[in-house]
Amino acid sequence: MSSGWTSRPSSAASRSSRHSHASSNSRAEDSSLKLECKAAYLSVFDDIHDNIMNKKDFILVLQQTGRNPTPKVVQRYWDENTESISFAEFVDICRKEPPTSVDDLLRAFRKFDINGDGYISLEELYKVMTMKGEKLSRQEVKAMIDEVDENKDGRLDYKESEIFRYIEFCKMFVATTEECKKMSLRVMEKKERQRTQKEDQPSVRPRKGDRKLSQASVRSGEKRLSQASLKSASHTGSRQSLLSIDDLPKPSPRNRKEKQRVSRTGNFPQPSNLRSWKHAQSKGCFFVDEARGFVSHQYLLTLMEDTAIWLTIQPITIGDHGGDVLDRPPVDTAMYILRADHDDDKALVTFTEHQDSKGCYGVRCDLAAGSYHLIPFTTGCRLRPRKSDSSKEAKLVIRDKEGKITLTKPFRKALEEIFDMADLDGNGLLSRDEFSWFNIRTSDENVADDEWQVVEENVEMEKGEITKDGFLSLNVMEAEDNDGDTEDLWITLNSMGYNKALQLDEACPFKVDVYAEDGEAALEVTKLENPGLLLEGTVCASVIAKGDATKIKSVKDLMLYTYQGDARATVVIENKSRTKVTMELDCSKSKNCASNHDSLVCSIAVPPQSRMVGMHLLPVNESAEWFVQCTEAILK
Repeated sequence: MSSGWTSRPSSAASRSSRHSHASSNSRAEDSSLKLECKAAYLSVFDDIHDNIMNKKDFILVLQQTGRNPTPKVVQRYWDENTESISFAEFVDICRKEPPTSVDDLLRAFRKFDINGDGYISLEELYKVMTMKGEKLSRQEVKAMIDEVDENKDGRLDYKESEIFRYIEFCKMFVATTEECKKMSLRVMEKKERQRTQKEDQPSVRPRKGDRKLSQASVRSGEKRLSQASLKSASHTGSRQSLLSIDDLPKPSPRNRKEKQRVSRTGNFPQPSNLRSWKHAQSKGCFFVDEARGFVSHQYLLTLMEDTAIWLTIQPITIGDHGGDVLDRPPVDTAMYILRADHDDDKALVTFTEHQDSKGCYGVRCDLAAGSYHLIPFTTGCRLRPRKSDSSKEAKLVIRDKEGKITLTKPFRKALEEIFDMADLDGNGLLSRDEFSWFNIRTSDENVADDEWQVVEENVEMEKGEITKDGFLSLNVMEAEDNDGDTEDLWITLNSMGYNKALQLDEACPFKVDVYAEDGEAALEVTKLENPGLLLEGTVCASVIAKGDATKIKSVKDLMLYTYQGDARATVVIENKSRTKVTMELDCSKSKNCASNHDSLVCSIAVPPQSRMVGMHLLPVNESAEWFVQCTEAILK
């Protein structure tokens, strides 16, 4: 007994040994956790002393550690009173919130099996898919089940064959999060080497390069789920994912105070079967108007059936121009789609967010049958009011030997270009409606019945429409009526965007194409005016919906939103207070950027309880890298 007793450690000694061993393991695990957190932090920020300043970056850094927080978890640590989170606080949060595991994902899948019978029925899937986000129809949900319903019994065998697909997906998801951690460690090591070597280089956060794997891995999870399990049939990609993990919050692509690399895509995919879709098209034009800002044609799109549409808008060259083409990048042309039954910024459906290498903006989306307003938009970064017109005034008319007034060759060419701009349907003729839009632009008046009758009686017509020669003869008649005085002719030219050298510098013609997969699509020009506050509110709404939000600390109820897409960036200021606020936006440290203001530093006075666009930014050289760095200051 005695020898046996002494050969065995006492209870206290055993507890002490176990405690010591556990403490050692705990310290090792904590050290490993801190290292992972540091790596994740440095993949987003330049220094661990930088605080997390907004919710989207908080979610992003959590994702970099392999965590996949639900909105409930995010709200636990970032509520309406949270202004920032330090690195130490972030580490403490990661201690409390374990990384996403295979079991976690399987539990999410089991939520689809509401009655627990081992199958996912149409009714169960329909209930889940109509609880949150964009609602799917019963027919769309049925199509998703039919894609993978092997025995055609109208339900998914969750317990048997399908479970193996789910498990494979879950393993893949967890594996990609491990890759994210490894990538973050490599980024951190690289940064620390750079600090050690004291390389004097711009500190650009690895948002589009080193962090790219994180976004790819999370989105890969959603994509592979739909392909491997239920193969979602959504046209737009905006439908709620089957793995309703609110579960996969979208990462933030930017932090407003850091340098941002922007990798522009050269093309965007159009539907492969576009030739079979119904097509409607029209030309239009942006005009710089001294009194009203940008004026453009606006449209009403009418769809006979619920359908997917493919819409593009792009700048076009009118005429051959000879050697008088202005040396500038293509003017940015975009389009906002609004419901016709609304007259405020809540009408926004979508907009042409992506641009290809030729300056064409496009969007594909699903629209219900009905009518939609199409409002063209340009930032003003490239199409700008001329500051002066110091060029020598071109001669417009001359008299021949017989004293007859004729048009000079340069003026004739400019009028032919104007004819092409006014020919909105592109049939080589001007209808009464097209001639009226031209007349509204040049004289603010519609063409009355008696005026149209005079035109029909005096100029060349074809199929009841004005020919190009007939349009030229109208201008000769105007010069003859004024005995060779060209003042009225110059009013026409200036209204259409021409300077004294007959260069088109205050207008940008464009082309709109709409394709509908189902049913007919009708496109009608409805206005030629500045859309004013409606477009301003719509642009602000789109930036607030898609951009990053930042609360300005020094002023209560003041928010800054920054949207950065493929080809432009926009900053919006929202003043929720009851007093006017004047802010200075400083984007002077941006690279390769042009602004819609005269400078990259500007002051903006924001009325109380209102939203305003602070600044638009585009790349100066579209083939070169560009990034935006914008800071703000309260002036009063």
